[in-house]
Amino acid sequence: MSGLHPDCPTPTLIQLHQGSHLLEIHFDNHTECMLSCEFLRVYSPSAEVRGHGAGQEVLQLDKENVNITGIEPVGRYAIKLIFDDGHDTGLYSWDYLYYLAQHYESLWQDYVTKLTIAGHTRKEPIHAAKH
Repeated sequence: MSGLHPDCPTPTLIQLHQGSHLLEIHFDNHTECMLSCEFLRVYSPSAEVRGHGAGQEVLQLDKENVNITGIEPVGRYAIKLIFDDGHDTGLYSWDYLYYLAQHYESLWQDYVTKLTIAGHTRKEPIHAAKH
């Protein structure tokens, strides 16, 4: 099983770079990406972040320096990321990780725009990693 959809690319490598707060993912279709812990945290698939329906999303603030402290496999279709701010309830399916990798630029811009609209200024991360 590759993910929730049978034709979804499967990760062949998931490696955390804690110093730079980046998660490196390689998929079996040769797609490779580096996703920041901040990006993964603000786009957590958990109900705490996404809500229980359309329009119930909760804008995540002050996650610039969040890091991942653990990665746990969930069957053969997902991982659970454990963040140092205590968040650990989202399951990142292969489908969802691939979606995040493919749509990173637009998703990141959407997040930054929502922060601006909310009157929040994103601080430069202490580790100065690229998103």
